[in-house]
Amino acid sequence: MKQKLFNHIKNIPGWKSKRKIVLFSVDDYGNVRLDSQKARKELDKAGLKVSTRFDAYDTLETKEDLEQLFEILNSVKDAHEKPAVFTPYALPCNIDFERIKSEEQREYFYELLPQTFSKLEDLQTKAYLGTWPLWLEGINKGFLKPQFHGREHLNLVVFKEKLKTKDKDLMVNLENRSYTSIEAKNYEPIGYTAAFSFRNQDDQKDFPDLMETGLDAFEKVFGYPATVFTPPAGQFPVTLEGSLSELGLQHLDKPFYTARHLGNDQYKKEINVLGFDHKSNLTWLVRNVVFEPTDDRGLDWVTYTFQQVEAAFFWGKPANISSHRVNFCGHIDPKNRAKGLGALKELLKRIVQKWPEVEFMSADALGDLILEERRRD
Repeated sequence: MKQKLFNHIKNIPGWKSKRKIVLFSVDDYGNVRLDSQKARKELDKAGLKVSTRFDAYDTLETKEDLEQLFEILNSVKDAHEKPAVFTPYALPCNIDFERIKSEEQREYFYELLPQTFSKLEDLQTKAYLGTWPLWLEGINKGFLKPQFHGREHLNLVVFKEKLKTKDKDLMVNLENRSYTSIEAKNYEPIGYTAAFSFRNQDDQKDFPDLMETGLDAFEKVFGYPATVFTPPAGQFPVTLEGSLSELGLQHLDKPFYTARHLGNDQYKKEINVLGFDHKSNLTWLVRNVVFEPTDDRGLDWVTYTFQQVEAAFFWGKPANISSHRVNFCGHIDPKNRAKGLGALKELLKRIVQKWPEVEFMSADALGDLILEERRRD
């Protein structure tokens, strides 16, 4: 009962539309986390624990991952005969494992995503041969419209300090071309994968450069400038939010509720509302539906998510479905991918059956629609 009530309460304020709009906001594409089954075994041997499903299954998307995803997205059509579309919040850069090793592990270096795929074509040919061309094909066919999730999915304060001390967890990961299962309690509230989390002002000094170089890299990799941003782990300094529009960003993806860290263990509770925000000069795109089908919480995820879509439409809201790449990864265990994609197929089928007038839309398209209506008004 509480969940059903919350489904409705979170959809009352903000921008509304009579159109039935569905978008999938899916985090973490392009990010190297766990390299392979072999890497996971080596991490296990070294005593690095699997704490979450991300530690166990979250790998850079393979060719088979994308092929099967595109098949599911193309299995349904909206009112305009368009397939379902993912907005992958993507990272254009990854750790350059080989260069860090060649430099005797003294400095941090990164590489562009196509370079990562090129290396993996040689190292894991069966899984990765032709994956990057397929990525680009997915964009051209309308299955994917990536947007910006940061330069890379790691916190440089944590990484550089651990590199300097030759921390065991990090060294084992670097040897296995991975970045997962790392202990970072001494850095709280920084998360080791949260690029823009911080303890104090000093930890933020490189953030502007990360945004600028990251957005430049995104345009080089994907062929167009990003207009939407959501930070890794949803953490970003309040003080820098106002500068995002100056970097060419127009829309900011947010959760409905968040506790924003202000530094020095102080937090600000925020309820975010869909629509244009005058203070930041950005459109806020608020996720109001959750879909994590490989997260074993004892839920019927298709029904759970479908009920949230119903509530969104009842209040005239787009259904902004929040998810993660790990739900659709099969490189470590194909059963994980089968579970996630099976649930996705059933959810899409139920949506188009109940609302044949539905429109599948990417995040930037929704943001542009809101801005367009604002200009007309």
